[in-house]
Amino acid sequence: MKIRAHAESHVVELDDGSQWRIYPGDLATTLSWKPETDLRLEPSGDRTSSHVLVNATDQSRVRVSAAGDAWPDGEVKKALKGG
Repeated sequence: MKIRAHAESHVVELDDGSQWRIYPGDLATTLSWKPETDLRLEPSGDRTSSHVLVNATDQSRVRVSAAGDAWPDGEVKKALKGG
């Protein structure tokens, strides 16, 4: 899939129309994304996100959840603190 829009740093819209909120700790990974970046969506076994977006070029992974979903507060705080 390709990126349709990435106007907000924390939300990406893919060419299939789906919108994904990027995990706060993974935002830096998305700085190099361009509209032609090829991404694939995979389910995540992580407790903080439902899916991951994988960059097909460098295999970097970004945790995401559907744009309308809320992050589980306790899990996000723990993960960002390194716990």
